[in-house]
Order: sequence, then C-alpha cells, then structure tokens
Amino acid sequence: MLVVELAEAVPRAAIQQLRDLLVRSSARFEEKRVGEYDLNIQAESLGISYTGGVDGRRPVLVSVMGAGIGDESVFEAEHADEVDQEPLIGFTPTHAVHVVAFCNRPVDHVVTALLTAAVMDVIGGVVSAELGEDQVPIVAGLPGVIAMVTDPLPTTYGSAEFLRAWAGQPGFQLLK
Repeated sequence: MLVVELAEAVPRAAIQQLRDLLVRSSARFEEKRVGEYDLNIQAESLGISYTGGVDGRRPVLVSVMGAGIGDESVFEAEHADEVDQEPLIGFTPTHAVHVVAFCNRPVDHVVTALLTAAVMDVIGGVVSAELGEDQVPIVAGLPGVIAMVTDPLPTTYGSAEFLRAWAGQPGFQLLK
C-alpha cells in the first residue's frame, strides 16, 4: 500500500480525470463510490512488460479519503499518530489517496508504485512510503525524495518521479 498525502480536497474535475485514467488502465473497473475504485490494472498499461509469469491484470483498490469524501474516520485514525508532516512536506494533510494491491508478487509492488505515480500526475500530492532498514540507503539518493524520517519507522516522502525511480531499482519491494 502507498499513501498519497494531499494538502486539500481533490476537486471534482480531478476525480473525474482520475476515474478516466483508471478506466483506461483497467481490465475490470468497479466504482464503489465517487473516489473509490476496485479494479484490475493491466500491468502493460503502466509500461510493465515482465509480470513474472502471472496474469498482467493485477487487483488494486484506489481510494480518495478525507473530509467530505470516503471514510473520514479511517483518514483521521491513520493520521492521529503521524509525525508532524508540515515541516517535512510543507503542509498538513487534509486528504489522502490509498493505492492498495491485493496480491504480493513482485509485479504487484511495481504496479502499485507506477499506478500511484500516475495517480499523482493527475491529483498531485506527496507519497508516503514505509521502508525497510536495508532500503534507506538505496532510496536516499533517488531523485524526487522530499524528506526522510527514521522514527518511528523509516519513511520517505517523495514525488511521482521518486516512485518511478524507486520502482526501477533491482529487487524493488514495498513494505505494505
């Protein structure tokens, strides 16, 4: 799972652009509510040609949340124990987009990262990604890293450019 932190609500026009992107990229698309999409992303639509021998249609959930959209209580609970993000990313998040893979194969990690980057191209924001200790030195030198923290867990904040660079690293893997 990756989280895109947002400084404000996603405008309706941007939600429509996000929906259009997901429809174009999906083999299966279900809109559970405005801003929440259950889909099978076609890996090749993200430029992924190697799927490790598994079907290139990968199950993913994309969910916009925050005040006025989605499950506000989930957003609030997830951000209640967060470090103060304003000094790190320049704003205190009011909304977020979760991109959640439903499988854990290497292709699912890459699909999640590249889909999140494509989502960020549409709606903006800063991605928050937890890291393993061994990933910190790899990630630290990548383009698009905005900030990194080590406490309570190693976490990096970055741009869509960062996600694309990280996904291209040998042995790339997300923690959750």
